[in-house]
Amino acid sequence: MKHTTETLTDQAYRRLEESIVTLRLSPGAVLSESALAADFGFGRTPIREALQRLAREGLVIILPRKGILVSEINPRSQLLLLEVRRELERLIARTGALRRTERERQQFLHIADGMEKASRDNDDIAFMRHDRALNQLEVEASHNEYARRAMSQTHGLSRRFWYMHYREAADLPLCARLHAELARRIAEGDADEAGRASDRLIDYVEEFTRATLDTVSPERAAAR
Repeated sequence: MKHTTETLTDQAYRRLEESIVTLRLSPGAVLSESALAADFGFGRTPIREALQRLAREGLVIILPRKGILVSEINPRSQLLLLEVRRELERLIARTGALRRTERERQQFLHIADGMEKASRDNDDIAFMRHDRALNQLEVEASHNEYARRAMSQTHGLSRRFWYMHYREAADLPLCARLHAELARRIAEGDADEAGRASDRLIDYVEEFTRATLDTVSPERAAAR
């Protein structure tokens, strides 16, 4: 959320990431650089660089000389991912509260307002976009490059899992409110409260994930 002009690669990444996370590009789909370039209106170089970034984040698999696949979703792996996310999310929430700039404070409040509106409207796409913005802003406000690198490996996978299952197991308005609370606590600059808000959010996400696993048969879970 820095005030810089997005590169074509950044734009291509953002468009592709949203398409994968919201399942418009479905798990297991075979992708073509040339087809994506035509569909999204970018040259092949930005598309190729965006796909390489998505591969590092686990959302696509690049098979040399064979093709590019959207990665499958394994529900049981989400609990392992959450073990990592809980510790990292608490760290960046606390450090963000201590290190955020005035501009970042205003951005957190803007996201909180947007999340609260998404909660009232039960708007899944607005929620997803604010969630991505909050993820990015939290990392930037922590001013920790190592945290940024580590978190990049978890956010897209988590958002996609949420989008796939939220209709069957989630309370979107509640989840949006928990995100809004986290954004406000970081904006207030209280590291302890920000850490607790982060834990409350991950507690809910873990509860949602376990409920999702209860609705997925062992055979389906193993096949994903």
